[in-house]
Amino acid sequence: MTKVISISQNKGGVLKTSLVVNLAGILAKQGEKVLIIDTDNQGNALISFNQNPDRCQYTLYDVLVDGLPVQHAIMNVYENIDVLPSNDDMSFFELDVLPEIAKYPTPFGLLKNAMRGAVSDYDYIFIDTPPNLGLVQANVLEFATDVIIPFQPEVYSMRSLAKMVNTIAKFKSKTNADLNLLGVVPTLYDRTTTLHVEVLQECRKFCLQNDIKVFETIIPKSIKFAKAIAYEKKPATLLKKKDKVVDLYINLANELVAEVMV
Repeated sequence: MTKVISISQNKGGVLKTSLVVNLAGILAKQGEKVLIIDTDNQGNALISFNQNPDRCQYTLYDVLVDGLPVQHAIMNVYENIDVLPSNDDMSFFELDVLPEIAKYPTPFGLLKNAMRGAVSDYDYIFIDTPPNLGLVQANVLEFATDVIIPFQPEVYSMRSLAKMVNTIAKFKSKTNADLNLLGVVPTLYDRTTTLHVEVLQECRKFCLQNDIKVFETIIPKSIKFAKAIAYEKKPATLLKKKDKVVDLYINLANELVAEVMV
């Protein structure tokens, strides 16, 4: 059964795209067929593979708003990796859909309905999401089987974590009974910073109280992933060079596979 995994958090700059493309890279190298759905109008998932989302003939917007068959917008970017791209057109998604209730009677189900004929083509589908809890995120949570929450241990992070957990719980209880919160991945962690240590401890306590897994693998602050995109034109986990930080993503992928196979 295909695992549809959303990387969701209602704030930006927490490594959502990095998690998506690097986990996709590891699983693709292991022979798994992977689709990345980019629902964020910044289009960074496609940029990670050295392609310009503004030059795409079709994007996720055309699929959701105009009813374009999803296969027409999916692009192959690497062996075993396809991308359903987004660009600035997605900025208008809510404005174009919500006022037209007669045309879009189930606005939360547009992504799920569009993907019906394509899901079985893949072993894993990773969804990169925007930093908010609007209509796009609602479509993602209606479609996903699993959610991973990136957690950067900063001042306001606990509030964002609690809001995201509550949102997932609401979708699970009301519209998507199969939705599963896989866990929380600490990101951009600096163990030399007292604040990071304290906030991560607070996160672990919150997750323990709410029966939420915190992944053992912690992704630290590192410029190596940005360098891989800038100079090598691909995610770091697709490079041939050995690297300790890439090894962390391999560990995270192993944890992920163990969780979804339970």
